Amino acid sequence: MATDLGQAAKAAGIKYFLISFTDLFGTQRAKLVPAAAIGEMARTGAGFAGFATWLDMTPAHPDLFAVPDPESLIQLPWKPEVGWLAADLWMDGQPVEQAPRNVLKRVMAAAGSRGYELKSGVECEFFLITPDGEAIADPGDRQVKPCYDQSALMRRYDVIAEICDAMLSLGWGAYQADHEDANGQFEMNWHYANALVTADRHSFFKYMVKAIAEKHGLRATFMPKPFTNLTGSGCHAHVSLWSHDTNLFEDATGELGVSDLGYHFIGGIIHSADALAAILNPTVNSYKRINAPRTTSGATWAPNSVTYTGNNRTHMIRIPDAGRFELRLADGAVNPYLLQASLLAAGLDGIAAKRDPGPRLDINMYSDGHTVTDAKKLPLNLLDALRALEESSVLRHGLGQEFVNAYLKLKHEEWNAYARHLTSWERETTLDC
Repeated sequence: MATDLGQAAKAAGIKYFLISFTDLFGTQRAKLVPAAAIGEMARTGAGFAGFATWLDMTPAHPDLFAVPDPESLIQLPWKPEVGWLAADLWMDGQPVEQAPRNVLKRVMAAAGSRGYELKSGVECEFFLITPDGEAIADPGDRQVKPCYDQSALMRRYDVIAEICDAMLSLGWGAYQADHEDANGQFEMNWHYANALVTADRHSFFKYMVKAIAEKHGLRATFMPKPFTNLTGSGCHAHVSLWSHDTNLFEDATGELGVSDLGYHFIGGIIHSADALAAILNPTVNSYKRINAPRTTSGATWAPNSVTYTGNNRTHMIRIPDAGRFELRLADGAVNPYLLQASLLAAGLDGIAAKRDPGPRLDINMYSDGHTVTDAKKLPLNLLDALRALEESSVLRHGLGQEFVNAYLKLKHEEWNAYARHLTSWERETTLDC
């Protein structure tokens, strides 16, 4: 271990460690370990019962061990006596194939064997709402077009500044925060990094935002579409592929400054987009965002077709600058590790198969999308997306059969639970039929 956790605890005044892992549904699980016991836990891992979390396991499975990654250590800025550690899951001396962080590391190793390193950044959108979840927390946030509203932003200064200060103290390179397009919605940005580092930070960011919001008597949600009339929360990913210090997507002679390899990567994402939706839009609610009608602000800012373009936010993929692209498909519910793993797996397939993304479209997809007749549409619901993932040989190969089977099994159970639920809409519209 490059970092001795016992020594780190003494040096930083850490009394307890949260040994944390993220399950298939993106829920963070943890055990609180006193610093005096961290040496043993670092060697053997903290024990869990796998069936008690969203992993495809039964009560008969052996103990699940979360082995902390010392390089992931984050000292909680708002509670510095606690250190957070991302962990890898092991069982019977073997890595758990379905564990999201393990999946990402496996796909990154496959990329590394070809000389590639994924670097990415994420734009995390979230709402600050009342503790009961019924309304946005700021009753004064009422503009029809509230995006970048200075007054609404500053009324939440204490919360946003504390989160930003925390990221600055952690060395993430936080560089801006803003009020987003929906009333009560915010976004905060930090610098891009290696995909595993970004995934760990993304995972911690969601926990941090919720914890600091609670500290201020508020509630934070990353739910994709918590309010039907407001813009949903996305999680846009900015993507580039590197070899050492060279950005392999950058080519001064390429269209929009992007290399052939970069376009093949984009072609891979376009090829697998419907299956990717099952992972990047992982909940029933997700499809209320990507297939949303016009919101009060005038736009949804979410894609519904599989297209790419230049600097135009109405498409699934946008190329805003040379050497990178923005994938606008994922939403706030996305699992941080599976976001990186799945887009990398699809991109690697695109490179290997030299997939052609097709012609770039520079139209407004919100107003003129109906004129495009040869572009795939994104799934209308979670079930359609799961069926696409079932049929995807690309993602089964890239992410691993065991992971895909486990994910599909649990997500089909979630869909079936939703389908069994009787809604008020059904009673209101069919009670007298």
